[in-house]
Amino acid sequence: MNHQNDMAPHYGATHHSFDDSEQQGFSTEDIIWAVGIWSVILTLSPVIVFYMLMVA
Repeated sequence: MNHQNDMAPHYGATHHSFDDSEQQGFSTEDIIWAVGIWSVILTLSPVIVFYMLMVA
């Protein structure tokens, strides 16, 4: 049984193409995703620096 064909219709369901002239700027989902990524990076950076100082 091939599972790739089962998942194919779901890939482009929620994402808009960049050629779409209706959507300009960032959507709320993009902003929440970016804030989440940066919060993880800023939270883990002191831990990584401390680890590098202890190991080096």
